[in-house]
Amino acid sequence: MDLRAKLKTGLVIPAHPLALTAQRKLDERRQRALTRYYRDAGAGGVAVAVHTTQFAIRERGLLRPVLELAAAEAPGIVKIAGVCGPTPQALAEAALAKDLGYDAGLLSLAALPHASVDELIAHATEVARVIPVFGFYLQPAVGGRVLPYAFWRRFAEIEGVVAIKMAPFNRYQTLDVQRAVEDSGADVVLYTGNDDNILLDLVSGCAGGLLGHWSVWTRRAVQHLASAHLIGHGDVPRSWIQLNREVTDSNAAFFDVAHGFHGCIAGLHEVLRRQGLLEGRWCLDPNEDLSPGQLDEIDRVYRQYPHLSDDDFVREHVHRWLA
Repeated sequence: MDLRAKLKTGLVIPAHPLALTAQRKLDERRQRALTRYYRDAGAGGVAVAVHTTQFAIRERGLLRPVLELAAAEAPGIVKIAGVCGPTPQALAEAALAKDLGYDAGLLSLAALPHASVDELIAHATEVARVIPVFGFYLQPAVGGRVLPYAFWRRFAEIEGVVAIKMAPFNRYQTLDVQRAVEDSGADVVLYTGNDDNILLDLVSGCAGGLLGHWSVWTRRAVQHLASAHLIGHGDVPRSWIQLNREVTDSNAAFFDVAHGFHGCIAGLHEVLRRQGLLEGRWCLDPNEDLSPGQLDEIDRVYRQYPHLSDDDFVREHVHRWLA
């Protein structure tokens, strides 16, 4: 099955976090354990060197080792590498990912905040000549930019574009992408990256998800996607709408919506720390941690939605993943 066909089946693709020691050095043992967790939880792929992995891995010399570790632990599942920066950097990162066996590059345009639509399309076209491209509509709150319908219409027609992750956290902008792909007639697969509306996106035209939220409680995410496929595009039960609300409420705690997403990565780390997959919630930036009150919010959603957690699954296998 080729890449596009695999993506069309609908996959859970967690955005892979970065495991660090207390000295903020790469913890290779726990980095491997995370990938093993996603693989055994039933994820159909992993996305590495993306926002959840922390873009600063590039300036710390960690891009290659982090990509290598995930590739070694993820045979048989789709591997997507984040591709960032101006065109020369993006081309180098795409070539590295391809050399390491990655299937596609998730193309961030955050480094081109003032580029015209023509310039963005030229940039994406060059990268797509190196590796299949997974488009990425990143929300402006964490470094993305607003991208118009005209951009997505032309982007969908680029040879080598296989999918688009829609993560503007905005209904209007999400519809721009959906409409652009439909109008283009291109064979491009849509994936949700809207961590604030995951389950409804999955029954509204998205084959699967590539999500930071799915880096935690991943076993449940796999079950949710299977349920979404059964629902299809028919009548959505009220229970699904309620479940979507609960997942979104959990995401608000993990992603620190109350403080403009400042603690979004630390919040995910806190869940993985509680499960024993990470030793601590350290980020590369010492100033990046939970916001005031965020820990209480994480405690609340743990109490309120125990059915969303996969703690029992992790507890059963974590020692093997860490071996």
